[in-house]
Amino acid sequence: MASDLQAPTPDAIPHGWVDGAPRAVQPWLRLARLDRPIGTWLLFLPCVFGLALGLADGPEMQPAQRLWLLALFALGALVMRGAGCTYNDIVDRDIDAAVARTRGRPIPSGAVSVRGAWIFLGVQCAIGLGVLLQLNHFSVALGAASLVLIAIYPFMKRVTWWPQAWLGLTFNWGALVGFASITGRLTLSAYLLYAGCFFWTLGYDTIYAHQDKDDDALIGVKSTARLFGEGSRGWIAAFYIAAMALIGMAAFEAGLGPLALLLLAPAAAHLVWQLAALRVNEPDICLRLFRANRDTGLLIAAALVLACYMR
Repeated sequence: MASDLQAPTPDAIPHGWVDGAPRAVQPWLRLARLDRPIGTWLLFLPCVFGLALGLADGPEMQPAQRLWLLALFALGALVMRGAGCTYNDIVDRDIDAAVARTRGRPIPSGAVSVRGAWIFLGVQCAIGLGVLLQLNHFSVALGAASLVLIAIYPFMKRVTWWPQAWLGLTFNWGALVGFASITGRLTLSAYLLYAGCFFWTLGYDTIYAHQDKDDDALIGVKSTARLFGEGSRGWIAAFYIAAMALIGMAAFEAGLGPLALLLLAPAAAHLVWQLAALRVNEPDICLRLFRANRDTGLLIAAALVLACYMR
């Protein structure tokens, strides 16, 4: 029975590299969600957006410095996404055990003890701190401030219908830190970018939450998917429109001009495709569209980077 519960969860990538790792290591890799890289992408890409706008609005940097910052944020996204998931799983272990999609996760399945998970969390946070300390003092303070959002997030689904909004505040903090790591400050363009990413997350995480809405209703967990119900498409459309408008305004404010707006058009078209394909009562489609936001993020990143170099 225990070995069955340690199988990959339904939203993990089937037959991924984690399945080929030593069996003793697999539960820890799954606890850090390394079998589901989409979350790392969605944490990392706003950092790239912030770096791109920081380059446009800040001092000149050598290519080697830019690559170093990019590598730091990639590592930081990897370990802090894992840390966030570990903490979330510790807090939500009873809820996860009651939901079909999550009961096979390492803690509710018994593959990892709660004590072991706390130790693993500490190791990941230590690595994340080491990454953060490579940045300027302002960015270090800014990054540390995100711990408040991270600590509170797992509890929001118990008290509000809008836990996706709290995730938007938390998950996109890297946009601010990425910008500040180059400029040493925050300007209007950084705040507009953060707001745009916030609405982007509201949209894609509402799609994601539709996978669990039936189980969530049974156990009393709140979400925007349950709040909006069959009317979700209209809400998600509004979130995506706000996201692209604010990201476009951020690029314009950073001095990237109309070219950035033109380059952002493919990302906007990708979001339109998501809305057209959405079927809120079909979990497989919801998962596929949620994962497709990696491509949306890559299109936004490409647009901002190209606009930065072509201005």
